[in-house]
Amino acid sequence: MSLPYRIARLTWLPLVVFLLLIVALLWLTLIHDKETQRKTLISDALWMGQSLHFQFERNAAQLAQIAPELVTSDISPQTDARLRQILRAETSLIRITWLDAEGNTLGTVPSRPAAAHAQIDPDLIQFARNVTRPVYGPVYRAAQGGHQFKVYVPAFTDSGLLGISVGVYSLEALLSRDLPWWFTQRYRVSIVDSSGNEIAARSHAAPLSDTLTHSMAFEPPGRGLQLHIVAYREDVRWIPILLISSIVGLAAILLWSFWMLRRQLVRRVDAEQALRGETLFRKAMEDSLLTGLRARDLDGRITYANPAFCNMVGYSPEELIGMDPPMPYWHPDHIESLQKTHDMILSGHGSRAGIEVRFMRRNGEPFDALIFEAPLIDANGHHTGWMGSIMDITERKRIRELARQQEERLHATARLITMGEMASTLAHELNQPLAAINTYNSASLNLLSAEQTSRDELHEIHTKIARQTYRAAAIIHRVHDFVRRSEPKWERVQLNELIREALELMRADAHKRQIEIKSRLSNALPQINADPIMLEQLIINLVRNAMEASAQQPRTRRIVSVTTALQPPHIILSVADRGHGIPPESAKRLFEPFFSTKQEGMGMGLNICRSIAELHHGRLTFEPHPEGGTIFILTLPVEQESVPQ
Repeated sequence: MSLPYRIARLTWLPLVVFLLLIVALLWLTLIHDKETQRKTLISDALWMGQSLHFQFERNAAQLAQIAPELVTSDISPQTDARLRQILRAETSLIRITWLDAEGNTLGTVPSRPAAAHAQIDPDLIQFARNVTRPVYGPVYRAAQGGHQFKVYVPAFTDSGLLGISVGVYSLEALLSRDLPWWFTQRYRVSIVDSSGNEIAARSHAAPLSDTLTHSMAFEPPGRGLQLHIVAYREDVRWIPILLISSIVGLAAILLWSFWMLRRQLVRRVDAEQALRGETLFRKAMEDSLLTGLRARDLDGRITYANPAFCNMVGYSPEELIGMDPPMPYWHPDHIESLQKTHDMILSGHGSRAGIEVRFMRRNGEPFDALIFEAPLIDANGHHTGWMGSIMDITERKRIRELARQQEERLHATARLITMGEMASTLAHELNQPLAAINTYNSASLNLLSAEQTSRDELHEIHTKIARQTYRAAAIIHRVHDFVRRSEPKWERVQLNELIREALELMRADAHKRQIEIKSRLSNALPQINADPIMLEQLIINLVRNAMEASAQQPRTRRIVSVTTALQPPHIILSVADRGHGIPPESAKRLFEPFFSTKQEGMGMGLNICRSIAELHHGRLTFEPHPEGGTIFILTLPVEQESVPQ
């Protein structure tokens, strides 16, 4: 498993732990809130039960205290006031009946029909007499509606039982009067009998809670009665909601931050791993290069050198990095020129075509190098230095020089072959001035033998001899210049003049073949940089090929046209014939070495012509002649920045 995925898995662990903690915190908060509500419910219920108990005990004590006054025959106004105080409207005690020691009813407040007295339970009276404390009776349905129960309170003196006070409680009044208002606002209170039937309740129209309930024994009066308390659903409790919402929001922000941090971490790890892989790949690629790489800062200080450059100059990277010019690999004889080149590159004026310099290895061996410089740009787009590619071209120059010499020998050989093929024509051309010289010389001798010789006649004869001699010498000189082997000599030449000299050299051969050479040379041609011998050789080869292509044609079609034109920035030379043309299968290989359409040809003429054209930064092409045959087109640049080397 890759490093980014291992890191991604590790980052999930704290995220899961954090989520579990948040969930646990929320759960504990909810549990604590529910538990707090339940404790509050139980506490309120116990308080309510205790409050009712105190109310019953207080009522029983008051009934016991007033009993001696009730058993007398007449009730004083003070006693009546006390009774009405006990039966005030705010309490659940709705009636008081007092009995003598034998259980006979003495009175009732408020007064009730006689039937009401029959509800007094003798057994409970006897039980209260025996236990000497208040005794509560069972719950029963009253005739006027509702549910009631009685409390039997015995009253004793030193001589024994004085009487019994009976208090009647209404369960509905108890729930509506004795319970505090705030309790009934929070809870629904009901009284349930031993069978589970609800016999009294107090509630209002509000939804009840499903979980907050509490049941407790209704003591007193007991007898299986239960107080059942159910909490109302409270209004929105904003503090817990805000607390929980804050926790959830904070958790969401933290999770989002953690998630973004994790993504950023994974991306960074991916980027670092990709960068590490890319760095190793580029280092392996740079280490495998034969081209030297050298980086310098804006001050010219070396900041990087690859193994190829170190092997080239013989110094280790540790020795080169941080070094200022002059560099130890600069050739001592070229320090000044190398310093100028160095300053020119740092100023941003280096040649895009490369700069050729001479360096020296650590062992003292000189070598030629070609440098290409490019600016170093950092991630912020700032120019921080220069990166140079250095190629050792010593062997290339040697091979190039050898190839140039071989090509020159080939050109010279081709010119000799051309002159060999034209030898008979040239011999015939030379015979004419030589025969004329011999004739003029015989005439001169005859005049000298005569008795009377005119000086003017001799002068005329010798003038003709000199003219024929100059003509023969000119023919020999042109042949000599054409066939002699020499180094390329670049000079400013006029293309039309070279064409005229070449055509003059070909005139005899054309006359022999009965071929007409037509020239149409533009007078607006500028001079160009060229080697005249090579360019003349190219022209002669093209004209000879055109003459050979026209040799088998009828006399009227043996025409070779040579034209020049200026099409800035080029000069166009066209040589056209009216032969059979070039077959399509031969057109693709026409300029290949050793390919020829002639049985006796060597297949080097057109190849040499193309190499000469390319040497002059030109181009040699061909196209079909509209009237039959072929047109060879030489395109040469008008101006050249530098002379080819």
